[in-house]
Amino acid sequence: MTTVNANGIALGVESFGDDDAPLVLLAGGTTMLSWPDALCERLAAGGRRVVRYDLRDSGESTTTDPEAPAYTLRGLAADAAALADALGGGPAHLAGIGVGGMVAQVAVLDHPGAFSALTLVGTRAVAPGPPDEDLPDHDQATMSRLFARPMPDWTDREAVAEFAAAGAEILGDDPAAARAVAGRIWDRTPGTAPPVQMANQMGMVFSRLDCKPRWRERLPEIEVPTLVVHGRRDRFFPVGNGEAIAREIAGARLLVLEEAATAIPPAAIGEVAEAMLTLG
Repeated sequence: MTTVNANGIALGVESFGDDDAPLVLLAGGTTMLSWPDALCERLAAGGRRVVRYDLRDSGESTTTDPEAPAYTLRGLAADAAALADALGGGPAHLAGIGVGGMVAQVAVLDHPGAFSALTLVGTRAVAPGPPDEDLPDHDQATMSRLFARPMPDWTDREAVAEFAAAGAEILGDDPAAARAVAGRIWDRTPGTAPPVQMANQMGMVFSRLDCKPRWRERLPEIEVPTLVVHGRRDRFFPVGNGEAIAREIAGARLLVLEEAATAIPPAAIGEVAEAMLTLG
C-alpha cells in the first residue's frame, strides 16, 4: 500500500498485477477493503493492473473532518479521474461498490475521457436519502435493526469487529468475513476518534455529503461498456436499483448474484471477475 497525490490530496492505494497492464481502478465503498482481495488477485491474474483506493476521509487517504466534509460527490469523482491520470496507462476501467458506485457513475459522466469501461456493484443512481418513487428504498425492518444498536467503543478493536459482524448478519452478509475486514479497517484508521472510525467502518461521511445536482437523468450519456452487479438479497440497496441503472445505460449488462446481499461473496468472485475482464 502507498499514497498517490491526485486532485490536490493524498489517496491511499494498493496495487495488484503488472504495472504495464490495462488499469482497473476500484473505488472503495467504506474503504478500499470493500473490494475483496480474491477479486483483485483474480483480475490481476487475468492480465490487468488492479488499483483499489480509499475515498477521502477513509483509510490512508486524506482525512480532515468526516462530520463536515468540505467537498462534494463531484469532488470525489474528480479524485477518481485525477488518480487514473496519475497512475498512467490510458483510460481506466472504473469500478465502484456501494456508495463508491455513486462516485463511479458521476466520474464517468463528468470525465468521460478518463475511463474506458464501468462496473457498478450494489449501488443506485440517486444520492443518499429518500429514493425516486420508482426505486426501492432500504428495507425498513432491516434498517431499524441495523441502526437501533448502540455504537461500539471505537477504541476497542474487538468491539468494533463484533459490531461489524452483527451488522453483516442483519444485512445478510457473512459475519466472519465482516469481522475480519473490520479488524483490518480498524488497523488502517488514523486514530480512534468516533467520527473517523464511523467514517471508515460505516461510510457515515456520505450522509453529510453534497450530492447535487442529480445525475440519474444523465445515465443515457454513458457510452463506455458497463457492467451492473447486484445481490438478489441486498436489503440496503434492493436489486431494483441495479435493474434501473442497467435499463438506463445503453447496452449495460446486468449480473444478478442470486445468493449475495451487499458484499461480493467468495462463491461469486470468479463470475464477477470474468464479467469484468470481458468488459475490458
